Amino acid sequence: MSRLSISAHALEQAARRGVDEETIQRIATEPEQVIPVRIGREVRQSRVTFPPEGHTYLVRVFVDIGVGAETVVTVYRTSKIAKYWRTS
Repeated sequence: MSRLSISAHALEQAARRGVDEETIQRIATEPEQVIPVRIGREVRQSRVTFPPEGHTYLVRVFVDIGVGAETVVTVYRTSKIAKYWRTS
């Protein structure tokens, strides 16, 4: 099991975009989907419902993978679930 850390940039972006650290941790460790970006980086994403309006967004967590360590480098949420969701 790799050690997971969250970069300062990712925390800043998450705060700006209304995504809490607990959500980042959950998606980084138990995502609904994992999409390779390039060697050493992948996007881990899950659909999340945000209060108070109850809208569902896709939260995308970008993770750099190293030997024995993983680092969340940025995170964002989008309402364009169909654009990023992989069906196959």
